[in-house]
Amino acid sequence: MSKEVNQKIIDVVSDIKKDIELLKSPELKIPLRSLSNVAYDDKDGYFRLNRILKNRTLTAATSRSFAQTLRMMQLSKSLLDTNDIATKREAYYTAYNWEEARFNNQPESDTVMDDVEAMLYVNREQLGFIPEERGGDVAGDLVVIDRDPDTKEKIRVDCKKMGSGAYSIPSSVEHLEFETTAKFVLAVETGGAFQRLVKHKYWDKAKCILVSMGGVPTRACRRFIRRLSDSKKLPVYVFTDGDFYGYMNIYRTLKVGSGNAAHINEFFCVPVARFIGVTPQDIVDYKLPTHNLKEVDIKRGKDAIKNDPFVKHHKEWQQAIKMQIDMGKRAEQQAFAKYDLNFVMTKYLPDKINNPKSWLP
Repeated sequence: MSKEVNQKIIDVVSDIKKDIELLKSPELKIPLRSLSNVAYDDKDGYFRLNRILKNRTLTAATSRSFAQTLRMMQLSKSLLDTNDIATKREAYYTAYNWEEARFNNQPESDTVMDDVEAMLYVNREQLGFIPEERGGDVAGDLVVIDRDPDTKEKIRVDCKKMGSGAYSIPSSVEHLEFETTAKFVLAVETGGAFQRLVKHKYWDKAKCILVSMGGVPTRACRRFIRRLSDSKKLPVYVFTDGDFYGYMNIYRTLKVGSGNAAHINEFFCVPVARFIGVTPQDIVDYKLPTHNLKEVDIKRGKDAIKNDPFVKHHKEWQQAIKMQIDMGKRAEQQAFAKYDLNFVMTKYLPDKINNPKSWLP
């Protein structure tokens, strides 16, 4: 794959060189990365990019961003040529040597990196760039087969034998293999809820694999769940707080991807995922303790109904979001502790998993 990505970089630069030789203003064609440029089809199961492009033409006004884009591609090619990697933060600091093309801050660097990724239709890991954040934690009925980087010898990691800890998902998961007899994967939003399930070996009682997403799941976490689900034909259930952040930022991102990364959603989303987390109806049925919605929460919910292709496709989500806005309340995973610290394990999750009608798509 590194050879293919390397060639894509060479092709882009060669086209720029030809334009210059013909005394034409060179340009870079970059897909517009936003919800306004994606489409959702239930058959695909994820957000696909539409054809809207933004052209970055070399002019006096764009010379800096144009140079930054080329230097980012040059850095990527260097990493690929030497079989090396760089974190997003390291890439930002490397640019300190780019004189006038250096970045003012890391968000500026990250944006250019994302532009290169979208322009070449690859993911940043294929460009040699890795994230700073951890990929997520795993516990339960799963053996992960990794390889020694030097000897290539297979290494078996049994996620049932991690003591009081858990297996940490690496930044690159393409080479991993899996062995399991689990019935499903349960992806959990918060570390606290995950730790309680691990502490009491819920994975053993439910015959499942537990994955802690730690908020919005990283690309590595999403790709890990996707590869695991695909290779072992496992359903994926997602358990988050009962709020719009849990619904749209966490669950929606895992299931269908995002507008910003629509060029790679095909590989990083988990279309088979189903939502079994806290719903507005659960807040009513279980009489859960709640917090008031803030204006920013209400705006997020209304924006989802109006602009999000995934929500617009599913009436169930529209109804749930409207119900929550009317209710003006949100609830956390831990709210079930009102009944018992282990109520989630002994009652809520078993009942929810056995009642598909209560799930959201």
